[in-house]
Amino acid sequence: MTSLRAVRDTTPPLSKDVAGLAALFLTSGVTHLTKPEVFEPLVPNSLPRRRELVYASGVAELVCAAGLLHPRTRRLAGWGSAALLVAILPGNVQMSVNHGKRAQRRQTTGARAMFAGTVARLPLQLPLIRTALRAAGR
Repeated sequence: MTSLRAVRDTTPPLSKDVAGLAALFLTSGVTHLTKPEVFEPLVPNSLPRRRELVYASGVAELVCAAGLLHPRTRRLAGWGSAALLVAILPGNVQMSVNHGKRAQRRQTTGARAMFAGTVARLPLQLPLIRTALRAAGR
């Protein structure tokens, strides 16, 4: 059986990027719980119970944020954070699709800029996933 000291000694330190990921999860998690209507359109159309899924993802983000900050849970939270970031990727794709349709309908600079921003955001998931895996010790 692994001693607590051995686990603590192998836990990656809290780096600035992992702390930043925790802050991002904290902010997003609170927003999911306080303004779920903002996130409901991001739930892919094939999934039922949008509000419940938004709440569940908000709670998951808060759990990941707390776990990343504590040395004893950082490794597990890193794995959980990476999995969560992969799981919410379809929502980010759905957001781009929604904004793309809106940009086609409205043909305004603002709508096109919002669409471009959501498309540009998609590859930014990769560094977040990499940070989560670093917290997991990978």
